[in-house]
Amino acid sequence: MTAAAEPATPSLPRRGARRTVTAAPRRTLRARYEASVAPVVGPIVAPVARRMGRVLGVVTPLGAGVVVATVVAGLAGAVLGWWELTTLALCGVALLAVCAGFLIGRTRYDVSLDLTRQRVVVGERAVGSLTLRNPGTRAILPARAILPVGQARPVFEVPRLAPGAAHDDLFAIPTTRRAVLTVGPVSAVRGDPLGIFQRTQAWSDPLELFVHPHTVGLDGMSAGFLRDLEGLPTRDLSRDDVSFHALRPYAPGDDRRHVHWRSTARTGTLMVRQFEDTRRSHIVVALSRNAAEYADPDEFELAVSAAGSIAVQALRDDREISVMSQDFGVPTVAGRPLLDALSRIETAHAVASTPELAARVKTEALQASIVVMLTGSRVSTSVLRSAARTLPSGARVLGVSCTQGGPPDLRRLGDATVLTLGALSDLPVALRRVLA
Repeated sequence: MTAAAEPATPSLPRRGARRTVTAAPRRTLRARYEASVAPVVGPIVAPVARRMGRVLGVVTPLGAGVVVATVVAGLAGAVLGWWELTTLALCGVALLAVCAGFLIGRTRYDVSLDLTRQRVVVGERAVGSLTLRNPGTRAILPARAILPVGQARPVFEVPRLAPGAAHDDLFAIPTTRRAVLTVGPVSAVRGDPLGIFQRTQAWSDPLELFVHPHTVGLDGMSAGFLRDLEGLPTRDLSRDDVSFHALRPYAPGDDRRHVHWRSTARTGTLMVRQFEDTRRSHIVVALSRNAAEYADPDEFELAVSAAGSIAVQALRDDREISVMSQDFGVPTVAGRPLLDALSRIETAHAVASTPELAARVKTEALQASIVVMLTGSRVSTSVLRSAARTLPSGARVLGVSCTQGGPPDLRRLGDATVLTLGALSDLPVALRRVLA
């Protein structure tokens, strides 16, 4: 016979043993809430929350202070029995009621926003017009219209408008630096004279104002860099091209049309023409936007203006042009998209340096015949020399060190030419010296 099994004795937790708390009950309650309560409460709470947001959105900071003071005075007067505080609370309620009456009604305008020119050069004024018309059958009380221009928010006073009446305003936008400014949308502000409540309604679509960099004409550029309509000869030799280099003995695979019969008859050996490989004139403008390479923002503005001047002149001469930066694309199909893109470009700290930009040029523009590298005054001579060595072999390299206010200087740095540019007006003369 086998012994009967003893009943299992429940083990008690030892003193000091850790207890594990499971999160299953908490997850169960949350799942029950999402399955049963949320579908019922959600459609009710969401509209109420939106309306409360609209109501609270018309209260200014001053109005919030008046509301808090009124509530505190009312509660304190009721608890302490001070009629002075109760009277103050009643006055606050009356004030809020009177000021809220100025928000009654809807302010609706037909808004027309127009800019005479959406593209200007730094220093020019952009002129525009703002027209507000009352399309309703009732008069609209005086209001204020806000027209955001970049970070500024100018205010226009709009008088009382009868049904069908209109109010016109002319404005001018001064441009002190290159940028892309967002003009609009126009919004009307309606509120009480004390500024306790304020309601804003927006109309119209925003417009973009492009402030292009300064550019100068480079008439002597085609006469220097781009003398050969068929392309620029390189040091690479080719069996078939247009630039004659020398004669050499015939090798299997050579084209018989290139046999030089007079030299063959004279030497008794079959001789063929050797050519220099030529490239189409492809200008690459490499603009560094590494903030650490520029001493101040004016140096970068000078670099952008120089890049725009070279690129625009190349487009006028119907040359192939590419404008590159570390991580910013610049279209070069026409002058307007090019300058629009240059209006947006800005410096940044977390971008590659000039040597890494030169490596990108070598990768993406291997057939470049001319490379113009624009950097700031903080780029040393050794860094420029290293960047020039990275560029495609056979390309003519011009390094432009932008030093705002510095004297113009031109020097040779190995196979490259380095130009120190102190002002944009010095660029045409300096390029003539380089191309001479």
